[in-house]
Amino acid sequence: MSVTITAIPAFSDNYFWLLHDAQHAVIVDPGDAQPVLEMLEKKQLTLTAILITHHHWDHTNGIEKLIENYPDIPVYGPAKENIPCKTHALGDSDIVHISKPTLKLSVMDVPGHTAGHIAYLQGHNLFCGDTLFASGCGRVFDGTLEDLHNSLQKIAALPSTTIIYCAHEYTIDNLGFAQWVEPDNEDINARIEACHQLLDNNQATVPTQLSVEKLCNPFIRTHLPHVIAQAEGQVKHSLENASEVFAALRTWKDTHYD
Repeated sequence: MSVTITAIPAFSDNYFWLLHDAQHAVIVDPGDAQPVLEMLEKKQLTLTAILITHHHWDHTNGIEKLIENYPDIPVYGPAKENIPCKTHALGDSDIVHISKPTLKLSVMDVPGHTAGHIAYLQGHNLFCGDTLFASGCGRVFDGTLEDLHNSLQKIAALPSTTIIYCAHEYTIDNLGFAQWVEPDNEDINARIEACHQLLDNNQATVPTQLSVEKLCNPFIRTHLPHVIAQAEGQVKHSLENASEVFAALRTWKDTHYD
């Protein structure tokens, strides 16, 4: 039976991702149980597992209430982080097998936003939490800039057809900063227009495709000469490598844009 992926909007800008067939479902990063329970009831689905990418409250606060409603379901999460009710501690290259719905997910360590952040790759679908966003990336909390850059490069090395299921509706804001970095990038300008049309029609701007990110996301374009020049213009000195370029861009966004 094929698996469908449904977005569950929550809070002001979160998305929880529901992977389901006609009867059973798995939820990714449920920061609030109520919208998940409502969607399960609407679609007449039984929850069979919870997948967590990192420890932040808006990704974990719904776990306990969901378990109250669906006792004994497994909770998968990063081994290096404290996740409520976690039953399965995961790290890089681990494989998650779920029978209902039929799912096989491979785990990627993607530290940076948080020190133990993981992502789940299911076929060509990547559930990456707050690591890579549409035209942006997560802030660094308890990870490091170098770790986050390495994680983004790890994701960028996946096939360009990979679909990126990130956890927030930040795309328009991120594209504004991308324009600062690359004011002459017509792909960015076209994407802004397309995303405004989606939002005007009450549609999400995510998921995105990795091929699009390679055209519009400055944080995975740190190898390009004009992006390097913009970063060096901010720090007023030459930068030795792509990791330093990334750090300059992320600091620029943190201090002058956000």
